[in-house]
Amino acid sequence: MKSLLTAVSLFALGLSCAASPLGAQSPAREAPVHGLAMHGAPALPPDAPHLPYADPQAVRGGSIVHGLTGSFDSVQPFIIRGSSPFWVIRDLAFESLLTRNQDESFTLYGLLAESVETPEDRSWALFTIREEARFSDGSPVTPEDVIFSMEILRDQGRPNYGASYRKVSSVEKVGERGVRFVFGESDRELPLIMGLMPILSKADWLGRDFTASTLRPALGSGPYVIAQVDAGASLTFRRNPDYWGKDLPLNRGLHNFDEVKYVYFRDSNALWEAFTSGIVTFRHEQSAERWAQGYDFPAFRSGEVERGEIAHGRPTGMRGMVFNTRRPLFQDRRVREALSLALDFEWLNRTLYYGAYERIGSYFGNSALGCDSGPADEAERALLAPWLAELPEGALEASCAQPVSDGSGRDRTQLRRATALLREAGWSSRGGVLRNAAGEPFAFEILTSGVEEERIAGAFIQALKGLGVQARARTVDAAQMAARKNDYDYDMVFNFWAQSLSPGNEQTLYWGSAGRETLGTRNYMGVASPAVDAMIQALLEARERAPFEAAARALDRLLTTNRYVVPLWWEPADKLAWRKGLRHPQKDALYGYRPEVWWSAAP
Repeated sequence: MKSLLTAVSLFALGLSCAASPLGAQSPAREAPVHGLAMHGAPALPPDAPHLPYADPQAVRGGSIVHGLTGSFDSVQPFIIRGSSPFWVIRDLAFESLLTRNQDESFTLYGLLAESVETPEDRSWALFTIREEARFSDGSPVTPEDVIFSMEILRDQGRPNYGASYRKVSSVEKVGERGVRFVFGESDRELPLIMGLMPILSKADWLGRDFTASTLRPALGSGPYVIAQVDAGASLTFRRNPDYWGKDLPLNRGLHNFDEVKYVYFRDSNALWEAFTSGIVTFRHEQSAERWAQGYDFPAFRSGEVERGEIAHGRPTGMRGMVFNTRRPLFQDRRVREALSLALDFEWLNRTLYYGAYERIGSYFGNSALGCDSGPADEAERALLAPWLAELPEGALEASCAQPVSDGSGRDRTQLRRATALLREAGWSSRGGVLRNAAGEPFAFEILTSGVEEERIAGAFIQALKGLGVQARARTVDAAQMAARKNDYDYDMVFNFWAQSLSPGNEQTLYWGSAGRETLGTRNYMGVASPAVDAMIQALLEARERAPFEAAARALDRLLTTNRYVVPLWWEPADKLAWRKGLRHPQKDALYGYRPEVWWSAAP
């Protein structure tokens, strides 16, 4: 890999091979490269004319209006105080040193930085900032801005920034345009994480409280600036005609609208009415029921509204009802598997969702990282060999996909299997009520938020009655839900863990053993498994794709076969609807729908 990267010419993407001078105590120099992949080499050559899913012939101009539910009271996206449309502002108005190619698992190319240098062990990373890089007020992006961004985000920003930046042991300016991060621990992902951090203007924040919620837009370097703020109602972005990076090859065909607007509505029904009436011009449909039956309104029948699906290669992630194994009731894997068998997904999908969904098979399904495609291979078995006691019998010999019911709503075969598992775990039915040896009933609460979760919980509760389980649902508002999930104060709760094709440090936040006791992680099921910790470590240490994929499948097999979650559904395509005149490229990105490549062809 090293020889391939050092041999490439860095001309076409405007990337300089000139080295920034290092001090006498600096580590040995590495050749600057145009891109950095988590595993292997970047797929795009230095002379790539544009990103593979962008159309360089896209028309520039026009506008697009998106809709969101809820409200906002701040446009400071880098702190937890206040409510701000974080990703909207981050993606449109701010940039990072490197940027992702959404057609690769995890590869970054130079954006604010013209090159990156890192040794084979990735113990440090040197970024050289483009001479032409500018904030939207015309001021240059400097190493001082990069260092300031690190320090302010580490000390006063969102917790995820601090968690990453605290792994940096030192940072220094190198020459006129270089910044080198030295890492205090072995983590091959850290150069890429540094490359994706937002870069802020030091001068813009002088004399201002970074931690204060505000409606004053901060200065960024991105293709758009915030043009109008209507607190709680709408946020309007306008394309910066002087955007410094508009001629970069990797930006060709991106950021095509002159104006991008986000309008807020009180609930999903109000948002839907705004779309059908033309106030909102683009919609990412989340409701299978509406997709199946709701698009019979005048604008759609007349052709003024169009719709389509964009297939994606994203892993399914895990969406489902989570057992809190901190509760004694759910500490036995057999109990969790038995209750999972009670859910007839095929019946639920047909009855509630018009057959629109597919069931999630495992945490990394729909990818080479998933264990739901077949038995464990040799590499996976080698990783799991020391930890076989943490796997149920036969877990290596078969796919870890979910069982398929007969779709009747009461599959007797699955219910008999569930009853047998509960009996093995010390539970038996007496008078129609499932009880343990002490006569205590099997009873628990499902925490829900919103109508969708209530419907699913209701169907699950009804199915559990066939096993003699006394379950009930409790609905709480969004603030209560966040607080109770943060404190792990529930028996069962709904959650969705999104996954990428390059899982990394976030896996520790999701399932690392420390999260069983540490509040505020996303280890909602309370996993505390040395085997899981070992697979996460193997995943983080892998240098090539094959061992990385094996580690991910081994992690997936441990999580899936131990039945911490009752899996629900996923969609193999993004469902989109838009007003006539909006267009997108013929080739779609590996990760699916990308808003930055659309344009307006309307006169």
